[in-house]
Amino acid sequence: MFSNGILTVSLDFELFWGVRDTLTVEDYGPSLLGVHEAAPRMLALFERYGIHATWAPVGFLFFQDADELERRRPPLIPRYTERRLNPYVYLDSLAPRKLDPRYHFAPRLIRRIVETPHQELATHTFSHYFCLEPGQTSREFRADLEAAIEVSERMAGRRPVSLIFPRNQFNPEYLYVCADNGIRAYRGNQNAYAYEPGHCREDTIPRRAARLLDSYVNLSGHHGYSLDELRRRSVALPYDVPASMVLRPWSRRFKGFEKWKAKRIKDSLTWCAERSLLYHLWWHPHNFGVDIEENLAQLEAVLEHFAALQARHGMKSLSMAEVADLIDAAPAECSRIAYTGVE
Repeated sequence: MFSNGILTVSLDFELFWGVRDTLTVEDYGPSLLGVHEAAPRMLALFERYGIHATWAPVGFLFFQDADELERRRPPLIPRYTERRLNPYVYLDSLAPRKLDPRYHFAPRLIRRIVETPHQELATHTFSHYFCLEPGQTSREFRADLEAAIEVSERMAGRRPVSLIFPRNQFNPEYLYVCADNGIRAYRGNQNAYAYEPGHCREDTIPRRAARLLDSYVNLSGHHGYSLDELRRRSVALPYDVPASMVLRPWSRRFKGFEKWKAKRIKDSLTWCAERSLLYHLWWHPHNFGVDIEENLAQLEAVLEHFAALQARHGMKSLSMAEVADLIDAAPAECSRIAYTGVE
């Protein structure tokens, strides 16, 4: 069993590559620019509260400019049926191939992550690869993942062993590719209809609305996981370290309900700590890019609650890789019941 509960934190670090198919730089620029202030301040909070976070950058972020990125383009690139999803089409359309580095690249921030204690450098694939979209293949995914691993090793001195699927497009058929490349953990999805993986066109307005409401009111459960549950979800490497809840950005629109969102997370954290379960909280750094003070205050309130649970119940903070290590080290048979429902 997990001893006294675990908080796992993971961040999908994307900048413009994560929203390029739905937004423009003009639309979303302030949120992207704000990452360069918000991310170091998040790291400072993690260091203050002893948080072992997993940061998963898109491989493109390691570069200084488009020319350097072009020289490292993998031999196979995704051939999505919908061309708008393909970042290489976007790159090839630019003339004279100039990208504002503030929106597209972040080597300094990645170095800052590596230099901060207890931060894991995972991968969010090389090109923000969509694993469930029509047109792409496992061979193209393999080339993309190998490029992501190579750039992380070469430019940050870290070989990633955890992977976060972009848009949470978990594809079980690609796990063997992950295992072949030394990936030991990935972030799976919650066991609820609104969180089932699918391609972009399957993410309908009702599903998005259900996820939004669930982040304020407990509709789908606490999503806490025992060691037995993780073993059942993972027949072999890589291990599934599934999500519990996304920490949505502070909202002016829903300002009157923001306390509900904080309570939702805190209640689930307490529930997991009391039952020695794992709780996996995640978000994107660009979610904090505007209303930075409010977002960081929201995060610190959650971390303060974790600190109280740590003092009261001995709750720990572990990265995704450290959770995989714990699963490896645990006995093959565990008697702990998996709690995943609503009380």
